[in-house]
Amino acid sequence: MASVQIQDVRKSYGQLQTIKGVSVEVPDGAFVVLVGPSGCGKSTLLRMIAGLEEISGGTIRIGGKVINDVEPKNRDIAMVFQNYALYPHMTIAENMAFSLKLAKRSKAEIETRVTEAARILGLSDYLERFPKQLSGGQRQRVAMGRAIVRNPQVFLFDEPLSNLDAKLRVQMRTELKELHARLKTTTIYVTHDQIEAMTMADRIVVMRDGIVEQVGAPLDLYDRPVNTFVASFIGSPSMNFIAGTITDDRAAITTANGDRLPLVQGIEARGPVSFGIRPEHLFVTGEGKGFEIEVTAVEPTGSETYVQGVLGDQKISALLRERVAVQVGQKLRLDMAPANVHLFDSASGQRLG
Repeated sequence: MASVQIQDVRKSYGQLQTIKGVSVEVPDGAFVVLVGPSGCGKSTLLRMIAGLEEISGGTIRIGGKVINDVEPKNRDIAMVFQNYALYPHMTIAENMAFSLKLAKRSKAEIETRVTEAARILGLSDYLERFPKQLSGGQRQRVAMGRAIVRNPQVFLFDEPLSNLDAKLRVQMRTELKELHARLKTTTIYVTHDQIEAMTMADRIVVMRDGIVEQVGAPLDLYDRPVNTFVASFIGSPSMNFIAGTITDDRAAITTANGDRLPLVQGIEARGPVSFGIRPEHLFVTGEGKGFEIEVTAVEPTGSETYVQGVLGDQKISALLRERVAVQVGQKLRLDMAPANVHLFDSASGQRLG
């Protein structure tokens, strides 16, 4: 195992700069997830760690050693891709053993490592089968097994669950976390799915347009996003943002509709702001409290009800834990606890307080 230090790393394709000075510390044994929308640079950064992309500037260290100019095969990393990339003419055992054979490991060592990896991944009964005889989830386990047998210092995962159906993705998320807890190998995982990031990571790195917006534990990013981008990206459904103005007493903001929404005491800002509240922190209230929306959609799931509506010209979503008898076109009054409110500067999007 080893730590990974990424210091002021840049990547350019001619005049186009895609990674713009990224610095990230990955502690030894950590499970760090790079997350962000398509085109943010997360996969490019992972490929630079792997040595599949040249580094235009900055330094990458693995275990304290600079690896900028080290060949991929000598970086002591193992990478699992989105597509399984299994050899169809080889058995599962042969696929898992392939890299060890290229490294000229002994037959006994290869057999020991493959057997152990198969046991960890629940593949012991499938070693003599071919990839076409396995399900998608089993094939992804084989791809992980091929990485495990190398016993690397660092695992790199590039959206490995994207090709699986929703139910299997949930199952594989759990299996990957259990695998990391067992092996304790430093892991860097790329995904565009913030649910994967929240449920799997020790630390999350949120990226946008080639820069890092915020780094932290999942609940730190959920509870205190540094700006509206992180606030909207982390959490599902996405956070609501309501434009308003802080009143003179600084106890509330006033919306364009004249509603007064509560603020945590101690806010020093004045003037136009963006009021953030997560859908799951809204609840149904009585007349004279909170604010009123016109309902545009109702989606009951049994355990909760997802309600969408409008407040003036602003869209509002509420994830209600109770069953609500409300129809499209009706009015619904919602409120929230001041402790769950987030406040952002209208111009910059940065967090206030």
